[in-house]
Amino acid sequence: MNFKRTLLCIISGFMFFAHMAAAQSKENDIKPSVSIKFYDRTMYYPGDAEINPVYVYITVSNPSNETMRFKVADDKMFSVDFIGFNVKKTQLPSTQSLIRKRTTNPTVYFREITLEPGEEYSFRENLKNYLEIKDPSIYYVELRFYPELYRNKEYYIASNRLSLEVRPSPSAAASSSIPVEAKSAVVLQAEDISPDKVIEQTIIARQKSLWDQFFLYMDLEEMLKRDPARSRKYNTSSADERIDMLRAFRADLMLQRIDSDIVAIPARFYIETTTYSQTEGTVKVLEWFKNDKFMERKRYTYYVRQRDGIWQIYDYTVDNLGTE
Repeated sequence: MNFKRTLLCIISGFMFFAHMAAAQSKENDIKPSVSIKFYDRTMYYPGDAEINPVYVYITVSNPSNETMRFKVADDKMFSVDFIGFNVKKTQLPSTQSLIRKRTTNPTVYFREITLEPGEEYSFRENLKNYLEIKDPSIYYVELRFYPELYRNKEYYIASNRLSLEVRPSPSAAASSSIPVEAKSAVVLQAEDISPDKVIEQTIIARQKSLWDQFFLYMDLEEMLKRDPARSRKYNTSSADERIDMLRAFRADLMLQRIDSDIVAIPARFYIETTTYSQTEGTVKVLEWFKNDKFMERKRYTYYVRQRDGIWQIYDYTVDNLGTE
């Protein structure tokens, strides 16, 4: 009888520990789901994190049927990390401030977050505080979330991947491509003039075959991307390849190999209407083109956008109005 009682106790003990182990294993299997998206998406440029931040909205959710708990540091650099690659699959380096912060053994203050089934916890972080983004290009970024903080960095949850397009800095682009008038060697500077004046000067420059002045108020990058095939190729190219594509695009326009409407020379023109807000505008222009025995009339609608106080042409449409 004692033997049976002892055996029963042993079996009960095994069952109890097995139950505890199963419960612990189940708890360990419960993992949060992490997703990221751009917060208030805008145009992104290289450089300073404060002047041109890349804000990312981070959401940690509980997709399970059980209560979930994890730690979140007051300084989110000890809870998350961004991993980024360029189109050549070269990984972006971490910022020096991030490296210093994680290697000085600071005291990390944190909170324990409890999420019930279906609940979410969200916050916003500036990607540029984590990754060095010095060049214009297409980047692919994802986030790693550390439920037990960065000190246990081997245990992390990976998010979805975002595609980040970083454009050439407007000021840098302007300084590197300011045209020079050949006869006088005077540097041409774009001026803070109204959208209708921008269009007027651009058309007159084309009538006089002054290419530098013609391109002065034109966003060549956006004009190139009007064509879907060119846009796809441009978006997947490296920074150097993009520069070459823009040079070739400009040369093709000057030779009238492509987009013949924008480089066509009108015999005369008349600005019909100009409408614009603080950042966007449209200018409608009637233009006459001389043929052998008649005049062809067209309505051009130029779309302009303000960048750094300068209006630039980024798109256009053409309506044929017949002949005279």
